[in-house]
Amino acid sequence: MPDISTTYMGLHLKSPIIVASSGLTNSLDDIKKAEAAGAGAVVLKSLFEEEIITEMDRQLSKMHSENYLYPETMDFYENYDVEDTLTGYLKLINDVKHETKIPVIASVNCITSHNWPYFAKSLEDAGADALELNISVSPDDIDQLSTDYEATYFDIIKEVLKEVKIPVAIKISHYFSNLGGMIKKLSETGISGLVLFNRFYSPDIDTDNLEVVPTHIFSEEKEYVMPLRWIAITSDKVKCDLSATTGIHDSKTIIKMILAGASTVQLASSLYKNGVETIERYNREIESWMTKKEFDSIDQFKGMLSQSKLTNPAGYFRLQFMKQFSNK
Repeated sequence: MPDISTTYMGLHLKSPIIVASSGLTNSLDDIKKAEAAGAGAVVLKSLFEEEIITEMDRQLSKMHSENYLYPETMDFYENYDVEDTLTGYLKLINDVKHETKIPVIASVNCITSHNWPYFAKSLEDAGADALELNISVSPDDIDQLSTDYEATYFDIIKEVLKEVKIPVAIKISHYFSNLGGMIKKLSETGISGLVLFNRFYSPDIDTDNLEVVPTHIFSEEKEYVMPLRWIAITSDKVKCDLSATTGIHDSKTIIKMILAGASTVQLASSLYKNGVETIERYNREIESWMTKKEFDSIDQFKGMLSQSKLTNPAGYFRLQFMKQFSNK
């Protein structure tokens, strides 16, 4: 039987499939289902920076009024109602670590490096095996310099790495003027993983009601080509692990991502559509393909079709279609 276990950010995973940050990872019961289905790890549904700051302000006010010490450990949060946003999140991590064996990656959706990063230490203290920073800096201000946007990423990483010893991954979008260069520079900051790519809210226009509405909540299968391309181009040039996400809806695409150089994949949309139990089938199909190709482990084919391994890498670099002319 082929071994589909892998290593991501120094964590040993029994499968390369990670359940992405979503409503599928928002409770102990959901995470138990993911573990039973054979997931390699889970990324908890994200806390939002705005929630953290609001809760921190409230707790800090109470701390001063009741003469509490500076909040540094889990003990501090046990003084508060377990339904509070932050306390509930820490309790979920703690419960999952006590009742399952699956690696747990905490997630924070962040937009600045101010005020909140010390809270990352509490996620570590609660038992999180790693931390994923979903950095949501959308370049929608046309008067802002690209270097200012990019600086935010490095500031957040710097401040968080000061606080924690657990592995840290960054989930990014593809909105950079020099995407390959940015991926490489981010990988050199001391982070342990990069997740390619984030999907932001997509607006549409309702012409009947004349209003802006959301669209494409779930990814579509054709979207996998973007992370596939950039993982293949950068996997041999970065100093951290890569995880693929967006548009991954079957085991064949999972295999493609690993061939391109990804250590893991993160799934959400396909599991919403087909159920978390689909992970078990994906794992079996990966094993079947490995048996057919005579691979004993993930490492034997990981990165086999990355850009640097190809004798003719033009397929990953070409930007436009070329028309083929025939003499016939």
